Parts: sequence; structure tokens; C-alpha cells
Amino acid sequence: MSTTSEALVSELAPPAPVSLREAFLYWLKLGFISFGGPAGQISMMHQELVERHRWISEHRFLHALNYTMVLPGPEAQQLATYIGWLMHGTLGGIMAGVLFVLPSLFILIALTWIYLAFGDVPVVAGVLYGIKPAVTAIVLFAAYRIGSKALRNGVLWALAAAAFVAIFALHIPFPYIVLAAGVIGFLGGRIAPDKFKTGGGHGASDKSFGPALIDDHTLAPDWARFSWRSTILHVLAGLAIWAAIEGALLMTYGWQGPLTQMGWFFTKAALVTFGGAYAVLPYVYQGGVEQYQWLSGTQMIDGLALGETTPGPLIMVVAFVGFVGGWTKEIFGPENIALAGMAGATVATIFTFLPSFIFILVGAPAVEATRHDVKFTAPLTGITAAVVGVVINLAVFFAWHVLWPEASDAAPFSGRFEWFSLLITIGAFIALWRYKIGVITVIGACAAAGLAWSLMV
Repeated sequence: MSTTSEALVSELAPPAPVSLREAFLYWLKLGFISFGGPAGQISMMHQELVERHRWISEHRFLHALNYTMVLPGPEAQQLATYIGWLMHGTLGGIMAGVLFVLPSLFILIALTWIYLAFGDVPVVAGVLYGIKPAVTAIVLFAAYRIGSKALRNGVLWALAAAAFVAIFALHIPFPYIVLAAGVIGFLGGRIAPDKFKTGGGHGASDKSFGPALIDDHTLAPDWARFSWRSTILHVLAGLAIWAAIEGALLMTYGWQGPLTQMGWFFTKAALVTFGGAYAVLPYVYQGGVEQYQWLSGTQMIDGLALGETTPGPLIMVVAFVGFVGGWTKEIFGPENIALAGMAGATVATIFTFLPSFIFILVGAPAVEATRHDVKFTAPLTGITAAVVGVVINLAVFFAWHVLWPEASDAAPFSGRFEWFSLLITIGAFIALWRYKIGVITVIGACAAAGLAWSLMV
């Protein structure tokens, strides 16, 4: 930035205080347009909140982001919750976090109903035929992106390979892999710290976009100051909400009831989502497909495809899993399967995101009090390396289902081989990797190709 530009920026006055209504309208709009995954969503918030509106300074924005990057859960949604809390307290944080996912929930409920009710219609089937190999390419590209940043030496490469073998060949549950990787990272950080150095992330920036409403040296409001009373109250409130909903499901449907099991399962899933949505998808697959049989492997691929084409965090695919589970299990009887699906999607969403609200509302005051950069620890470095192997396993699983749709565990390569799906997968990966084409564009092109092929054959 030139000296003249800096002078002009310094002369700008801070923006006027933002009303709760104005913030509500912004977070609602963001919930409908937040495409592009966490990177796109964070970039979108930066452009609006830091550069355009100047509601928060660059330093404060990155400080909040560094904290959310350490937490399990969707960092973009947690960042919105953090900024909403910083601006308007607990109500503002809850409002921002809820509005970030609510439009996506409604859209996914509608799309999942269409998928289940009309999935056998030739046009819909043709579109899905093209989208499935695109999803395989997207997951493989996600493994590449994570790996290119996380695997900085041979030790981390070995850890990624071990994680792949553990989940692919030994069928070890995902949480145990995360725990083992964290322990290895903790020990490795002490024995060979140079191999587990933290890197990347979001460092400080010297960019200036003019005085912000919440500037670098703006004093924290009363609600942002750490106090044990506030901390304990938020913890108790979060646990009470969890216990009230899960307790009501337990009393109504029993411990083995599908909705009760969904509440417990997605709570556990929310606590192991280190590394983003792609990292936890294998765990959701293991539980939803293999353990509880809420949906099939093919449906899981379709659900990820729908999740990629809707706004909001990708982890919102849990709403699809919950909807299909409620529909499949007919928890309200065969005449109310749509209502059962809505209940399943809602339960899955609540229990997936509730821990994120607790993490922010409890931890943010301490983060604001210290105002030190939050760094990735050696255990998280180990976990991120293991995540690469886990995501590659997910890509292999998806590719198997897409390329050999009639195969089974007993005969893994039986039935026809879908060579056209292989071509779509390769083309989609090249489009993402070589030409940097957006995910939505790639999915749209693959859907069109699948529809055209299905109409010709």
C-alpha cells in the first residue's frame, strides 16, 4: 500500500455502531451465500467484515480465526459465532452461529426429500450418475490439499500411511486413530520437535483497511472479559441443553431409539472433527452405514454430493444422514416418513453444532484476555497428518462404489466396470487441481455429463 493510500485510510472514521438487527440481516444473508467450503466462507467473511464494512480489524479477525483452527468442528461457523459474540455478546454469537447453518439445513431437508422420493426418476438418476464420480475427485483433491500443507517430512508421511492402513486394512475406528495420532504427536514434539513443528495456519498481517469498529486496540466489552462465573454459567447452560434434548429422546424412545442414538453419535462426531469435515466423514460413514445402518454407502456418496452443492459447512452432510436414517427406520411409522426424516436431520444438526457454541462462548473470553496468537500444537500436527491417510481411504471407498457399483465385500471387483465414471473422475480432478475451477462448476459440469450419458445409453 502506498504512503498516499495509507494517509487516506488513516483519515477514515470508524464505522457507526452495528445494531443487532443489522447484524442479523448480514448473518442471514451469509447463511444463504456461504458456498465454497471453509476457505471460501472465511474469505467471504473477511471481505465483508474486515475490508468492506470494517466491523472488525484484520488482527482481531485473524486472532479469532487462529483460535477456531485449533478447535474440533467447522472453523468458519465457529468464526462467525466468535465475531457475533464479540459484537453483541452471547445472543449475537448464538444468532450468528445459528444463521450460518439454518438455511443449509432447510435446503438440505428439501433436497434430501426430493432425492428419496424421486431418486429413481431417470433424469434425477442421470444427474446423480455424473455427480458421484465428481465427489470422488473432490475428496481426493481434499486429501491432496491437506497433504501438501501438512506432510512436511518423512515422519508425517509415515504417520499418514499408518493411518490409512489402520482404517483401510485393520478397520480401526476413526476416534482411536485420532487419539493415537495425538499421542504420537505429543511424544514426537518432545523427542523430535523439528519433525512436528507447527506451520502454515494464519499468521499476523500488516494489512490495514482503515479504522474498524472493533479495532486492534479497542477495549473488550464487559461480556468479553473473562470471569469464572460467566465461564461456569456457559458450560452449565450448554450441558443442560444437551442433557435436556438427549434426555427427552431417551425418555420417549429409549436408549436404542434411532433419534437417541443419533444424538449420542453426532455428539461424539462433533468432538473428533479435527482437520475439517472430510476428516470426520469416515467416522460418520462407519457409524451411519456400518454400525447403525441408517443409510447405504451409495447414499452416503449422494449425500456428500448434495452437501457440496448447498451453502453452509460441508459437515452439514450430517443432516442428510439424519434425514435418511429417520426415513429408513420409519421412526414415526410408514405414513410419516418425511416427518421422521426432518426429525432425524434436525437432531443430527443440533448435536453436531452444539459443542461448537460451547467452545466459543466458553473459550473466547480467555482468548480475548490473553490476545496471544493461538498456535497449533504438536498433537494437532500429528492428527492432521493422520487425517490425510483417513481422507485417502474415504476417496478409495467412494471410487470403489462408483466404479464397481455391483461389487460386494465378498466379491470386491465383480459386476460391470463404469469406465465413463472413471473418465468423469479424472476430468473433475484435473479441473480442480490443474485449472483451479470451483467445486460448484465442476459438479454442474459432471452432472450434465452424467445426464447426457444416461440418456444415450
